[in-house]
Amino acid sequence: MDQTRSPFLVFGAPQIDEAEIAEVVACLRSGWLGTGPRVAQLERDFAIFRGVQHERAAAVNSCTAALHVSMLAAGIEPGSEVITTPLTFCATVNAILHAGLVPVLADVDPVTQNIDPDAIEAAITPRTRAILPVHFAGRPCAMDRIMAVARKYGLVVIEDCAHAVESEYRGQPLGTFGDFGCFSFYVTKNITTGEGGMILGRSEEQVARARVLALHGMSKDAWHRFGDKGYKHYQVVECGFKYNMMDVQAAIGLHQLARVEESWRHRDEIWRRYDQAFAQLPIRLPAPADSETRHGRHLYTVMLDAQRCGIARDDFLEAMNVARIGTGVHYLSIPEHPYYQRRFGWRPEQWPNAMKLGRETVSLPLSPALSDADVERVVDAVRSILHG
Repeated sequence: MDQTRSPFLVFGAPQIDEAEIAEVVACLRSGWLGTGPRVAQLERDFAIFRGVQHERAAAVNSCTAALHVSMLAAGIEPGSEVITTPLTFCATVNAILHAGLVPVLADVDPVTQNIDPDAIEAAITPRTRAILPVHFAGRPCAMDRIMAVARKYGLVVIEDCAHAVESEYRGQPLGTFGDFGCFSFYVTKNITTGEGGMILGRSEEQVARARVLALHGMSKDAWHRFGDKGYKHYQVVECGFKYNMMDVQAAIGLHQLARVEESWRHRDEIWRRYDQAFAQLPIRLPAPADSETRHGRHLYTVMLDAQRCGIARDDFLEAMNVARIGTGVHYLSIPEHPYYQRRFGWRPEQWPNAMKLGRETVSLPLSPALSDADVERVVDAVRSILHG
């Protein structure tokens, strides 16, 4: 087939069904587009899904916002250190900085690609106040060991669950171990609202504060100010932010959440197909999921060592693009980026496991929107490129 005539297979394309479309239309016709009843319903439904009281869930406009206000609501004093992983999206570190805190990186386990609990403990100083683990690709971090370290040193734990909506560790949903769990509903995520996020918190009081911080620091949101029960005065009680989710977004998320298990099963089938198809190729596949966990199946990442497979990672990315198949890099390690090098003097070699993974990894398409034919296109392209 002439690859130039093949449709481009978008990496991480969401599956949008008629239910979402109808709900958005109904929302538009209702005249209530901002934060309102659909956001409240999504908060309730998500709380039920993760097994917490609905007062402990707060919808926001991104996981970045969720991380930011969670750190503030946790009352971590400015200038304190927060330990996190170098193998993550820049938003994790940026949220720490926006909260007036200092990021400290602890290297990852080369197999799980998650933050190493031993590295966390080694990075603790008298200024450490929090741990921010990232459940990379949907694989749960070792939460028993991380929570033990947190209890030993009296540290706050804020889980970055951007990849881990469905993930569980020893039967317990991720995002419910620490003081806060922060989820992403970005367009490529397992549940999408286009842009959006959710906060789960252990303390109702802290979640209530996070909710206030996410909407200008006001004591009442627009739904309660302008609803049909009459105007309600509000007071600004904190210097907050504009981080609220809209009902138009929640209208999409309600039906995405309703199909969350069906979508996970489809991605799990694709994952198993990839494992089988690539088993004999000269690349490293994702490690099997631990039997005591549920993997979120968010990113299928393969590692390409140029000497072993005969092609450099970036050349492979370009070859996949020529085949009109979208890929991702999750992630170049944080110290690879010029801003953090300038600000902190970080160098990638300080965290060798994250550096190596970041320079070798490729994320292949993994979405419930993929058809069997799409998956076969990916498999055929990978095989063709590596067999040269």
